[in-house]
Amino acid sequence: MKKIFTLILGCLMATAAFGQTADEIVARMDEVMGQHDESEGLVMTMDMKIPIIGTFSTTAYTLGQKIRMEANTAGKRLITWMDETTSWTYDVDKKEIEIENRNSTSSEAEDNAKMLTGITEGYSVSIKKQTADAWYITCKKLKTNKDKDDPNTMDLVVAKETYLPISLSATVSLVNVTMRDFKFGVTEDQVTFDPSKYPEARIIDKR
Repeated sequence: MKKIFTLILGCLMATAAFGQTADEIVARMDEVMGQHDESEGLVMTMDMKIPIIGTFSTTAYTLGQKIRMEANTAGKRLITWMDETTSWTYDVDKKEIEIENRNSTSSEAEDNAKMLTGITEGYSVSIKKQTADAWYITCKKLKTNKDKDDPNTMDLVVAKETYLPISLSATVSLVNVTMRDFKFGVTEDQVTFDPSKYPEARIIDKR
């Protein structure tokens, strides 16, 4: 009898999950995202597919006002660190590090986290399909949304287990942009430039 009740409970939970609307899923995702703050730090990867030129990928680690970006562009690898006042860009192939001044008045991690909440404002959302692990949601721009920078459509994938976004894709000015692999949890070491790790690099100070 206990096994039967367990099976019934499992079916009810599966039915409840299946019955959720796209709006409810997005609202829950926003709620989960809001439970995290800038003190944890955020990791995300952005892919940009540009016609003729190809695909460029950048992974960003943000913690407060510090950020590290690892970019792969046309076979060239660049690593950039930034804090409140300075940026360091390491060209892996040339073994050169350029140092420049940086102006920043906001928290990079907080800005990135906010970017992932309320992302469907000004859009109607509907479930395109779902798998055992994720919902695939189509976001269509409403006529009342007059923001010219907002794409006409976006594709959002949300994890069923965590309600965290798996990816967000859109086409902006013929460029296909996908943000993916969102994770919380960044250490100070991951976003802090350490010159001792690059003893062979030539320093170019442009400050």
